[in-house]
Amino acid sequence: MTQLTIDDLTRAEHPLDVVERLASLRDWIFDRAETDEMSVAVAGRWAEYHVAFTWIEDVEALHIASAFDLKVPDRRRNEVLRLVSLVNEQLWVGHFDLWNSEHVVMFRHSLVLTGGAEPTHGQCESILKTAVEACERYFQAFQFVIWAGKTAREALDAVLFETEGEA
Repeated sequence: MTQLTIDDLTRAEHPLDVVERLASLRDWIFDRAETDEMSVAVAGRWAEYHVAFTWIEDVEALHIASAFDLKVPDRRRNEVLRLVSLVNEQLWVGHFDLWNSEHVVMFRHSLVLTGGAEPTHGQCESILKTAVEACERYFQAFQFVIWAGKTAREALDAVLFETEGEA
């Protein structure tokens, strides 16, 4: 078995510094209480999303997580898990999870920066845009399952329905 050795690399700046600068330039509301953690509030069409950025040094990854402000009741848990599976089949990057300890659905993705790679404003903006767009696209499906008692398939079909033309 080959051993992989990664030399200790010194970064020019902390990856979250790039996210913080981007948030300042875009006038986004953010909070950076910890060196390796930062949250950004993003207003969407269906909800306000609280997006958490975390720098994970061990794997050199900038992780993003956006949780829905929807509590999943135990009686709807299995159907929400079915919906998570169906939605994840539709995604090219990132994925949805059910965070069991808090009973909330969240979107997660990571920007891997191994070997001392530095994140760019464009990459940070893109990862945030990806998270918010996924949340916006599927938020109502999770609402349909949790609040309206729909099946995962019914809920997904409803949000993926696209109209053509004008009425």
